[in-house]
Amino acid sequence: MRLKPQFILALPLLASLCFSPVASAKTDVNSNRDKFIKMMVKKHKFDSKALNKTFKSFTFKDKIIRSMNRQAEDMTWGKYKPIFLTPKRTKQGLEFWKKHEKTLAAASKKYGVPAEIIVAIIGVETSYGRITGGYQVIDALGTLAFGYPRRAKFFSKELETFLLIAREQKLDPLKIEGSFAGAMGIPQFMPSSYKAWAIDFDGDGKKDLWHNPVDAIGSVANYFSKFNWKTGEEVTFPVKVVEKTARKALTKRIKYKYTLKQLEKFGITLPKHLDKKRKGLLIDLTLKSGKKEYWVGLHNFYVITRYNHSTLYGMAVYQLSQSLRKGYKGS
Repeated sequence: MRLKPQFILALPLLASLCFSPVASAKTDVNSNRDKFIKMMVKKHKFDSKALNKTFKSFTFKDKIIRSMNRQAEDMTWGKYKPIFLTPKRTKQGLEFWKKHEKTLAAASKKYGVPAEIIVAIIGVETSYGRITGGYQVIDALGTLAFGYPRRAKFFSKELETFLLIAREQKLDPLKIEGSFAGAMGIPQFMPSSYKAWAIDFDGDGKKDLWHNPVDAIGSVANYFSKFNWKTGEEVTFPVKVVEKTARKALTKRIKYKYTLKQLEKFGITLPKHLDKKRKGLLIDLTLKSGKKEYWVGLHNFYVITRYNHSTLYGMAVYQLSQSLRKGYKGS
């Protein structure tokens, strides 16, 4: 979870540590790091020497800061769509579905989440486990916790949770890799998501989201279930609009402000069978041509965007899921 929705972990002073312009006098990375160590020792009874040794290899990375400031979700749909909706990704998704058919069926039955949605999430996040990130999680979270003031509080908490997970699971925190934001494993759970929603779906006593697709599948389904996925309900659909009035229904954030009945009053044509008391979100997508395409997202679309708070992400997951559903031929 980027931020995957949608999917998912101190130190003696480093004489050779290089600081970016972001890590200015206002952001004393070393000082923030040392305060963090003291907190972990006091709050969670970490051994001070061991924790300092763990963080000795920590490296502040400018590239991580640049990546945070230049995320794909800032693109238009015309540029975003071709990244995730390709014949190759669909083909690999169908192969993944076939290989883990029984697990996906079991997860879908237990949690009520369609197999194609689970597969699409994993496909968008990591190309079905092929690309899980090349950063040490401790570097990613440390850089953002100690040198990224805008989100320092959030990432400090994620780093705290990451170290607790590593201790509980008896994992070496220096050997765990993930995304530039610290998302981990096949479903790209942030540490807090791992703690809250990761499950041992194959019953082997471990919650292994790094190497075990069974646990990853179960955990994604559990995540959606906990965010109240509604089995059998629509996700989103394209609509025709009177653009001049419809654009007044757009919201800056993913906020379900209007009922479907209210959306109709903005000049949006909706399917007749829908309960107009339900809430919906008007989505505008800018195509490569510069023209606009309009959709309405329902509750389940909102659930997808809990994985990563982006309408582009939600649309990519949904459209990939439909491509997978169309191509799937079960045994």
